[in-house]
Amino acid sequence: MRKVFQEELTQVGDQLVEISRLVSEAISKATTSFEVADVDLAQDVIAADARIDFLQNSLDERAIDILALQGPVASDLRMIVGSLRMSASLERMGDLARHIAQLARLRFPSTVIPASMTGTFKEMAELDQVIADKLAVLLETRDLEVARDIMKANTAINDLHLSVFKAIAAPEWAESPATTVDVALASRYFERFADHGVSVAQKVSYLVTGAWQPNATEHS
Repeated sequence: MRKVFQEELTQVGDQLVEISRLVSEAISKATTSFEVADVDLAQDVIAADARIDFLQNSLDERAIDILALQGPVASDLRMIVGSLRMSASLERMGDLARHIAQLARLRFPSTVIPASMTGTFKEMAELDQVIADKLAVLLETRDLEVARDIMKANTAINDLHLSVFKAIAAPEWAESPATTVDVALASRYFERFADHGVSVAQKVSYLVTGAWQPNATEHS
């Protein structure tokens, strides 16, 4: 029975890694579609989000079955409960990548953001990609140095997000109301994507160390 239990835990961990890789692919395609107004790529992201949702539901059902049938304790219990919470964050990251792609599709054939903001959003996109890629590594290795890299990238994104709101509030901002809303929404999506990545990283850190630090990023 113990061997079966450990195999089930391993499968939960493998599913988390699989979801994180799909999220990494989603944000990569979403940001490309966002930057170059590629409506076909945007549609790919939107359609593929259903796969992330399916895997999250499958993982959650497996984890709940383990809780109900195996009665895990101590570190195993932390692993299962943590996996349920991490899967929710990863699913939300997939949703945010979809939202970015939906903006690209909505504004096609134009790009979403004005030329003056291109550099800022390109940097945000690159940092989100770093976070997504490192999450898969973190979930596989539980290397807390990787978790610290994710935190650093998130701090940089927070600074960029703040700079976007300062820019659109400045007297010299002359873009249309629709563009202003798009810029604000897009910045929020990129920032929240990173926040959910931090949420996953914090839970992995908890599983490794047993020390929990309150996470202010856990909201939609």
